[in-house]
Amino acid sequence: MSCISVLKYEEEAFYLPFTCQQCEKAVCAEVCPVQAIKRNHATGAWEIDSGRCMGCKMCVASCPFGGVAFDSLRGRAFKCDLCGGDPECVKVCPPSAIKLVKGPEAVLAKRRRAVARLADSFKGLREVEQGV
Repeated sequence: MSCISVLKYEEEAFYLPFTCQQCEKAVCAEVCPVQAIKRNHATGAWEIDSGRCMGCKMCVASCPFGGVAFDSLRGRAFKCDLCGGDPECVKVCPPSAIKLVKGPEAVLAKRRRAVARLADSFKGLREVEQGV
């Protein structure tokens, strides 16, 4: 079962994917009344122990990113567990569409993109000032 869900706006050709963000401080784990959500220290992923999950959906309701779903047939919550550290979605998706970026790498990438946008903005301002 896929742990990536996509909200589709067909007319606008806009697709917004949702999956577990593997939060540093996971609200889903904090609200679980039976502690069924634990960090796998080998992969860094928050994982749901389906044997412990009682199907209360507290984790589903609490996730601010829509990353936890509910399997009504099994009566259990589920979410991305990074496939044991080697996500299948990364392997089967067209090149570069999905990447696994861990911890500090993700933060650095985000900062680099922000700096690049700022640099472009400043470049545009300089060109305006110089009459280019």
